[in-house]
This record gives sequence, structure tokens and C-alpha cells, in this order.
Amino acid sequence: MRLSGRAPHKADTGTDAADIRPTARRLAERAASLAVRDLLSRQHAEGWWKGDLECSVTSDAEDLLLRQFLGILDEKTTQAACLFIRGEQREDGTWSTFHGGPGDLSTTIEAYVALRLAGDAPGEPHMAKAAAWIRAQGGLAAGRVFTRIWLALFGWWKWEDLPTLPPEMIFMPRWFPFNIYRFACWARQAIVPLTVVSAKRPVQPAPFGLDELHSEAGVPGPTRERPPARGWEGFFLRLDRVLHAYHKVAPRRLREAAMNRAERWIVERQEDDGCWGGIQVDATYSLVALCLLGYELDHPVVRAGLASLDAFAVWREDGSRMIEVSQSPVWDTSLAVSALADTGVRPDHPALVKAADWMLGKQHREPGDWAVRRPGLEPGGWAFQFHNDNNPDLDDTAEVILALRRVEHPDPVRVDAAIGRGVRWSLGMQSKNGGWGAFDADNTSSIVRRLPFCDFGEVTDPPSADVTAHIVEMLALTGHFADPRTRRGVEWLLTEQEASGAWFGRWGVNYVYGTGSVVPALMAAGLPTAHPAIRRAVTWLSSSQNDDGGWGEDPRAYRDERWAGRGTSTASQTAWALLALLAAGERQSESVEQGIGWLAQTQREDGTWDEPYFTGTGFPWDCSMKYHLYRQVFPLMALGRYLHKSGLGHPFDATVGLPSARQG
Repeated sequence: MRLSGRAPHKADTGTDAADIRPTARRLAERAASLAVRDLLSRQHAEGWWKGDLECSVTSDAEDLLLRQFLGILDEKTTQAACLFIRGEQREDGTWSTFHGGPGDLSTTIEAYVALRLAGDAPGEPHMAKAAAWIRAQGGLAAGRVFTRIWLALFGWWKWEDLPTLPPEMIFMPRWFPFNIYRFACWARQAIVPLTVVSAKRPVQPAPFGLDELHSEAGVPGPTRERPPARGWEGFFLRLDRVLHAYHKVAPRRLREAAMNRAERWIVERQEDDGCWGGIQVDATYSLVALCLLGYELDHPVVRAGLASLDAFAVWREDGSRMIEVSQSPVWDTSLAVSALADTGVRPDHPALVKAADWMLGKQHREPGDWAVRRPGLEPGGWAFQFHNDNNPDLDDTAEVILALRRVEHPDPVRVDAAIGRGVRWSLGMQSKNGGWGAFDADNTSSIVRRLPFCDFGEVTDPPSADVTAHIVEMLALTGHFADPRTRRGVEWLLTEQEASGAWFGRWGVNYVYGTGSVVPALMAAGLPTAHPAIRRAVTWLSSSQNDDGGWGEDPRAYRDERWAGRGTSTASQTAWALLALLAAGERQSESVEQGIGWLAQTQREDGTWDEPYFTGTGFPWDCSMKYHLYRQVFPLMALGRYLHKSGLGHPFDATVGLPSARQG
């Protein structure tokens, strides 16, 4: 992996800048033409775009474990899923959470168990190598809580050796530190069903043992040392012991009432497609909980839930089966429309109008869980997925509005009304510090993050620079430039800039994504290109450019800042850097010219880019994602903005997506 820094200067290359720019422009025109044609060809007949959303093999392993627990695991599904899992194993026998990353213990444990379900024997070389590595890392005892919950379901782990959360917490008032609305929406949708699982403590007899995965033979549980006398860690470990003791004496009627309330809460949040929140893992835990509460497999709720999980399966040409952690059609469609508009596709192009119609039909008109903190606020947001009526998010809402305003729709009154609702909802969801979170306002509890149960991923939803930037950009471009709430958002962004000049990226990897989001927003909000924050960002981006002209950043930047802005060049991350530099007035810079050249030269003949790396983020470090459409939409945005601002924004032909002035 190349970890180089600044791109070569003119003196280093021996190439005159006057010769570089015309060449880069010609390459950009051709690359944009090919990319537009490819992107238009990917649109669904209903008007949306969606790329696969890939995560680690944890999703694939847990899907098999669910089906094993419910007794519905079939040979075809097992072998197809394990074909994919085997293909993702690293040379050292491990599985990582992102392409090229280090081995991850819990992911490796779950992948190993999944392969055992497929019949792979412990003595086979790939299995023995994985088992040896697991033992060297501390064995099953060192795995995360969520992994050990799956092990406990099959008797491979003791429920008594797991942290617990009682279902009675669903009765906690909203002011109480541990009520369910202190958790982020994605976390509460998993935690409520898991309180049921934790109370029921079922054991499905395992089809095999896992003795080979214990760090010491015959020691299946962790050594529990007395926690420190002081500090939060000691407090919460002792609290967990109290909750375990309560489990044994919980009043029967209170426990039953809590179970009934949790059941209603889960069922009420099932979406029309049968899923929960449009997230695979939340649907998985909800199905386990409902089945433990007596729901049969042929119950309509369970049938619909299982069908929704089948929809997350991507069957590949090689016969393998990959599970998407979620699906992103609203997000992908909004980005695709903006990318096409940036490149000069006519605003009344049928593809854009059809996409706008589809997005308009996805706007929320009823309150969801967000209304707990914002009662009385008019709905108007958009969600990420095909079906998610309960959890719209600010990021999608901003990008949809930015896309809709680029379309010349035959019913402009309808579009304006939808944009107005979305703007009002977004303004109402601002957190008190001036920023915006993804799903909730002021979801910033530090207490719930300390629970022993919560050792994986983010469980709260505080404001982030990237989401706030998208909201600020949207507000500025929809006429709310001078609104005090917009200005507060700008001030919050300025205070969040890192000493390096970059911004942290919560939902994309990482500082390149954050900086690529914030700089265009600040420019839209009226900051001059000479503003110190903009100049520091430009300096950081220029110093982070790879020698090949592209940009890349490894997810390890979330744990080690030495990786900030460092990694193999990728199409999406190069585009993010270019979007920031172009917004900052650096169009004539050598960094931009070389970045555009890298995009043009690495493009395939069919108009696509290859990007095996994970540049999206679910949870920083813990859950990295690969949005398969990112490598298409963001480079197209960058190419389009480069060409248009250079005076080369030719209109694109409505049928084939090629510049009409260049055909033939």
C-alpha cells in the first residue's frame, strides 16, 4: 500500500502546467461522457438507482446462524453463503472488517462458525489456521458481546457470563438515563429485542462443539476479576451483577408486562416490506425475539420478516451469496441525480424527472421515533432505504433536496412543497450545539455508551461534521443562507476543524470524506476562499495527495491518526478531495489537474471505476462499508464540476448520455 504524501510539483515532473490542463480537460470530457452513459444505463425502470452495500462477512455469518436457530437453514443457502465467506478469508486465516484491513477477532469467530455449519472440518488447513489465530487472540472469551450472544444461543457460551439488559427498561421514562430513546435509532431497534433474548436465555442444541476455539482447553468462560473500586467501569460492572441477580427474582407479572410491551414495540416498527429500520441486523434480532415470544414461522409478521432478509441477499455469477447490511436506494438516487446534473444532463431529462417522481413518493408524512425529542415538528424527511417509515435521516433529506432542486419537473408546485417540508423538518432537527446528527436531535448521552453490553459500534447519534455540512449546504442553496440556524451550523463546523485542517468523517472514510463534505458547504454558505479554515483544508488535502495523483484513506485512520489521509488511491476518495478543492477555487492548481488525470486514466473502457476498498462507514472502525455506486457517482460529480467551471459544460444527449457537441 502506498502511503506517500504530497503530489509531485511541476519541477518534479518536468511538465509545464500549460500543457497539463488542456490534456486533463480532454481526458475529463471523455471520462464524463462514458460515466454518464454508464450511470444512465443503471437506472431502474421505476426511477431509482441502487448499488450493492457490502459489509464484512459478519452479516453473512449471522444470517446463517439465524436460519440455523430457527431451523430453516437449507443446503443451497449455506453453500452459497460460505462460498462468499471463504473467498474473503485472508492469507493468515482471518477475516477483516474491510478490504486490506487487519484480522478482526469477532468477525473471524463468526465466519469460522459459519463454515463449520457448511461442513468445513476443523482439521482443514484454512480452518486450522483460523482457529489457531483465534486462540492466540484470547479465544471465544475475547470476542465482543454480540458475538458471544450468538454463541450462547447454541450453548457454546454461558448466558451467565454475558452482560444483561432487562426488558423492564422499556418502562423507563424518557428522562431516565437508561431509557431506550437515549440510544440511537439503529441501536434501540436491536437492543429492545435483545432484552427479550437476554431474559429468555434460550439454548438451541449446537450441531457441533467449538472446543478448538478456547484459548485454554476446557476453559469456556472468561475469568472475572473484581472491577476497580472507583470509576465508571467498576460501577457498570457491578450494575451488571445486580441485573443478573434481578433476573433470578424478577416479579413474574412485571416481567410479562415488559415482554408484552417490548413485543408491541417491535411489531409496531416492522416496515411494509417486513424489515425493521431497513437494517439486516435489526431485523435478525427482532425475528429471534418474536419467535422466543411464541410467534410461529408461518405467522405473517415472521414470514414478512424472513422475506425481507431474503431481499438483502445478492446472488453472484460465481454462485456465491452476499448479504447486504442495508440497502441505499434513496441515498444512491439522490447522488446519481446530482452527479448527472453536475455533468450537464438536461434538467428535464426523462431519467431525472423519473428519479424525482420516485424520490417525491418517498417523503415521510407521518412522525417517527425522532418525534420523541421533537414533538409537534411537521414531518418531511427522507429515509435511506426502500422501506423505512419510522427513521428518516438528515443526510438523505439534505441530498434529496439538493437533487430535486436540479430537476425541471412538470409539477414544480409539488416539488417546491416537498422541498419546503424537508427544509422545515431539517431546521427543526438541529441539535442545541448547532450541529445535526443523522437521525435524532441531541442524541448525545455518554452514559449508555459505558454499558458493558455496548462494546461494539456507536450507540448514540451526536452531530457530525459531514451530516451538518450537507444540511448547511442544502439550507444555503435553498434560500436559507442568512437564517440564524444556518449560521449556527457554519460556526459549529468551524469549531470542529482539526488542527491539521481536515474534518472528521463520521459516515465515510474519514478525514478525506469529512473535508470533502465541509468545504463545499462552507463555500455555499458564503465563506471566502481566503478564509483561514478553507486555506488550512486546501493545504491538508494537497499534502495528502498520493504520488499517482489520487487520494485514498484507510479505515485505520479512525483509530490511528497517522493513517489520516493515507491509503491507496480510490475513485470515490479522489472525487471527495477534488470536490473540496474545486469548491475552494483551486481549479487551476496542479493538485486538481493531477486528480482529474488520475480519474480519467484509471477509468475502464465501459465508463466504470474499480474500487475494492471500503470507503463508507457504518460505525467508525467497527463497521466499514463498501457502497458499490460510490465509485461511479462521486467521480462523475467531480468531473462535471471541473468541466462546467472550466466553461466546458456541454449539454448531454437525452438518449445516449454523450455530449451532443462531441458525438461522432
